Amino acid sequence: SELPREKDQSSEQGDSCPVLPHPAMGSRLFCCVALCLLGAGPVDSGVTQTPKHLVRARKQQVTLKCSYISGHLSVFWYQQAQDQGLQFLTEYYNREERTKGNIPDRFSVQQFSDHRSELNMSSLELSDSALYLCASS
Repeated sequence: SELPREKDQSSEQGDSCPVLPHPAMGSRLFCCVALCLLGAGPVDSGVTQTPKHLVRARKQQVTLKCSYISGHLSVFWYQQAQDQGLQFLTEYYNREERTKGNIPDRFSVQQFSDHRSELNMSSLELSDSALYLCASS
């Protein structure tokens, strides 16, 4: 039998994460983590993130990718959970971590010389469901 789905709010809130099912619907089937990236194109900001939307089961691993402006030496990663403010995760400068924010030990960041960065997230938890943003300067 098919379980009911919650209303998709993407038309009301723009391009947002999919709505997770209500906890009472059964954690075995729907125990997943929804991750989103702001998919701004190079014309808008010079920063491109992939994938735009992603849903993974708990305890899985995922890599979020960011390509940023040539000539910039710093890359920043942020997390924004639903109904929460923007949280700073980390800043990398010239391929080394310069400022560490509120980033879980399960997360790691790499910055590459070709103006790319990756946020690697392992052992995903429901609390990781959020919008993830990359910026450069």
